[in-house]
Amino acid sequence: MPGGRLTQQERQQIALGLADGHAYAEIARRLDRPTSTVTREVMRNGGPTAYRADLAHRATEHRAHRRRQAAPRGAQTPPRADGRDAQAVREYEETLTTVFMQSGMSKMTARVMACFTVSDTGSLTASELVQRLQVSPASVSKAIAFLESQEFVRRERDERRRDRYFIDDDIMYDSMMASARATAHVAETARQGVGVLGPGTPAAVRLENMGRFMDFVSESIARAADQARAILHTK
Repeated sequence: MPGGRLTQQERQQIALGLADGHAYAEIARRLDRPTSTVTREVMRNGGPTAYRADLAHRATEHRAHRRRQAAPRGAQTPPRADGRDAQAVREYEETLTTVFMQSGMSKMTARVMACFTVSDTGSLTASELVQRLQVSPASVSKAIAFLESQEFVRRERDERRRDRYFIDDDIMYDSMMASARATAHVAETARQGVGVLGPGTPAAVRLENMGRFMDFVSESIARAADQARAILHTK
């Protein structure tokens, strides 16, 4: 399997594959590349609907040029205190970020979420995130606010009276239950529209069907989350 950066020809093949409606895995198979490489390439350069091979190639060259300017000659990635391969961890964090973006998160929210996920402590302050990601405090604050609203993270005050954010072992359960509640709220709002628009009218029938569908989905999500936590949860 070839390694190194994607060539301009490979990027053109990716663009053609996207135009033909192929999945990332199929495009990667044709290029003999990991699926994560293709996924990261597309999401970093506009997403599947806006990807342009020429623009992606120029952007990659520009990023590489900036890294060469920023890094002193002969500089190497410093070793991690935990003994892990720093390059491998960084690449995995980028892959995880891309997957979170595909699930609907903004890029910054996905980056923050990835930081929490790969942290052994599962705990970071806003200032630690700013330093780690090299972004503005406002960007981190906005991402944290969204993650809190979806119950991905929780906030506590530490001994220095700083806000510290935590990702728990039950993160996916809490998130799924929050999704179930949000879906149930959509169902309830749809049912309210039936009386407003008049029972039996096309719009009211549409809303009634929507409400029934979303009720079923909400109940299914909650039931599946409870069953999964009971069966699969490990300490």
